Amino acid sequence: MVKFITANKAAQLIPDGATIGLAGMGLSGWPEEIACAIRDNFKETGHPCNLNLKQGSAMGDWRDRGVTRLGEAGPGLVTRWSGAHVGSAFSLRELAVNNQLQCHCLPQGVIVNLWREIAAGRPGLLTKVGLGTFIDPRIEGGKMNTCTTDELVELVEFQGEEYLFYKGFRLDVALLRGTTADENGNITFEHESIWNEGLAVAQAAKNSGGIVIVQVEYITKGGTMNPKEVRIPGILVDYVVQATDKNACWQAEGVYFEPAFSGQIKKPLATIEPLPFDDRKVICRRCAMEVKKGDVLNLGVGMPADVSKVIAEEG
Repeated sequence: MVKFITANKAAQLIPDGATIGLAGMGLSGWPEEIACAIRDNFKETGHPCNLNLKQGSAMGDWRDRGVTRLGEAGPGLVTRWSGAHVGSAFSLRELAVNNQLQCHCLPQGVIVNLWREIAAGRPGLLTKVGLGTFIDPRIEGGKMNTCTTDELVELVEFQGEEYLFYKGFRLDVALLRGTTADENGNITFEHESIWNEGLAVAQAAKNSGGIVIVQVEYITKGGTMNPKEVRIPGILVDYVVQATDKNACWQAEGVYFEPAFSGQIKKPLATIEPLPFDDRKVICRRCAMEVKKGDVLNLGVGMPADVSKVIAEEG
C-alpha cells in the first residue's frame, strides 16, 4: 500500500550507491523538493552517497532548479551520471569537467526505449543508433571525461550486420513527479506540460525490485479520479511526497503554471509576443520560408523553437 511521506523521509529511503531513474524535461516531471532534501541530507549526514543518476532529456532551468541540485553538495553525492544532456545542470557539469563525476552521454531516444526494455525484463536495447559516432565503443563509448571507465555500450554483430547494444541495468529508485495523487497512489499529470517517460521508469524500477517515489502538488480522495487521466497507476507507486512549496512544482523553465502548456486553453496566435528584430529573428524567418502549408514540423530547443513565433507572426 502506498505511503505518504515527507521529502526528508524520502531522502532517507535512498541507499548509498543507488541507481536512480529520472523522467523529465526542463522542469516538467522534476521532483525539486525531494532533490533538495537529498542534497541537504547528504550535507548533514554524508548519506545517501555514490549515487548513479540515469536520465533522458535535460532536467533544469539553466539556473538553480533541476538535477543541478544533486551536484550542489559537491563530490560524493553523485559519482556516476548518464543521459543525453548535462549542460543545464551546472554543478554536475563542473564535477564532470574536473573529473569528479563519471559521465556518459547517450542518445535521448535510446535511453527512453531502454526504460521499456528494463521494464519488460529484457537485457538491453539493440539498435543501429550511435554507430560511427562518439557513442560507438570503437571511438569513445559515450564517455565524457578521463575518469569514466564503465562500458555501457557494446558493438555486436547480428545477422551479419553491426549493431550497438545498450546494456540494461537494475534500477533501485525511481524519482518522479506528477500533479495529483489520490489516496491509493494513482498519479495524474493534468498540470504537466508533457507526460515524459514516468510510467516506463516506474515499471523499470518495480521490475528491478526497486522503489518508486513520486512528488505531487495535490492529494485527492480515492475513487474520485477519472481513470483515463491516470498516467502512473498506484500499484506501481510506493511513496508519495506532497510538495510543501509550489516553487518545487514549476511546470516548465521560467513559469510556475501556464495552462496553454498543459492543454487547458489554446492561446490565439495574436497573443503570442513577436520576436524582437535582430539577427536571430532574421535566421528564424529564413527558416520559416522553407515551411509549406500542411508540413509537420519537429522543432528543437533554442533557435528552432523561435521559428514557430515567426510563423505565428506571419500568420
